[in-house]
Amino acid sequence: MITEEEFATQAEEFLSSEAPLKATEKRFVWGSGPDNAALFDERSRDEEVERVELAKKWRQKKYDAGFGWISGPPELGGRGLPARYERIYAQLESRHQLPDQGCFGIGLGMVAPTILAHATDEVKADLLPKMWRGEIVGCQLFSEPGAGSDLASLQLRAERDGDEWVLNGQKVWTSGAHYSDIGEIIARTDPELPKHRGLTGFVIDMRAPGVDVRPLRQMTGTANFNEVYFTDFRVPDSHRLGDVNQGWQVALTTLMNERASIGTGAAGGGGGAMNVTRLTEMCRHYGVLDQPQVRQQLARLYSGLKTHTWTGQRAMDKVKAGQAPGPEMSLSKMSLTNNMKLTAQFLGEVLGPRLVADSGEWGTFSNSAFVLGLPGMRIAGGSDEIMRNIVGERVLGMPKEPGIDTTSPFRELRVGTQRD
Repeated sequence: MITEEEFATQAEEFLSSEAPLKATEKRFVWGSGPDNAALFDERSRDEEVERVELAKKWRQKKYDAGFGWISGPPELGGRGLPARYERIYAQLESRHQLPDQGCFGIGLGMVAPTILAHATDEVKADLLPKMWRGEIVGCQLFSEPGAGSDLASLQLRAERDGDEWVLNGQKVWTSGAHYSDIGEIIARTDPELPKHRGLTGFVIDMRAPGVDVRPLRQMTGTANFNEVYFTDFRVPDSHRLGDVNQGWQVALTTLMNERASIGTGAAGGGGGAMNVTRLTEMCRHYGVLDQPQVRQQLARLYSGLKTHTWTGQRAMDKVKAGQAPGPEMSLSKMSLTNNMKLTAQFLGEVLGPRLVADSGEWGTFSNSAFVLGLPGMRIAGGSDEIMRNIVGERVLGMPKEPGIDTTSPFRELRVGTQRD
């Protein structure tokens, strides 16, 4: 096997020949540089398509040079090297100017691991090399208008018709559906079974007849998400993920990887607004840095962001060591959104009306895009309330919260009274 030193030399030779180095990071100065604090990209759909094409070209170069799927199985197009080689390459690549690779976050971070774990060998061999080479982009189709955090309540139906399944229904809040080639979807295949047990997963062709993707505009003014309608959409049984009616386990594989991605900051932006140096200079600019309560809040934010970084790194090291992501990912995701909430509150206290009045002043109204995007991040990957339940029940060992599909002593009492 190639040594780490030899691998690093190969990687640096490739990167040096294909991508320029980043400019030396300049010292932050209040009032200079880009003034963008948005959590979500604020690009037009045409701009997004152009970005995706540039990203695909880079991934293809990277894959063909042997750096596209470094730890992947060789029989599926990977290089078969230990996960630490991925980290070596990522560190080297971070020094170079590259096209934005965000369009691959969901496909490679969430959908590809699920395909690897649950698809047939034929589907793995067909799709995974194309995904890692950047030929196709994947999206995730889970949430519905009546089934967001309570995913098991979803109602999109899949009915068997010979060697195919016919899908009818709606999905919502689907990131990247408008530029995706494939999607992972969970559908209800047996409405007579308890809600967690009557689900089945599939990987589908997003370009096939019967798929209607519509933009979903947010209160930020942009449309980063979509609603997707399926009308008599057909998917072959060969593209089923896992066994029939065992889709809940398929969904959990994806959700744990999703929370790992979001919890470690890989999903969503916010680096501008959550930069402690920027926040400190903002306080200095407005003459409040010497106030004890302001300094205390800054210290709290700094501690929270540092602790989140270390917690997320520990969780990701576990994943990279070959262990499955677990409920601790929910803790990491909660930590991220809590830091975002504290940042939004701090911005409001320091900026006051400047946060909501577009006066053209640098570093003020631009932060409103961060504040307006925060509710979306508190829902993405499971709401904060669901995350608290997961941590309470699966990490702390607390009793399961009663629900309409769970048994509690109070429910038993009511049922018994009715029988009597």
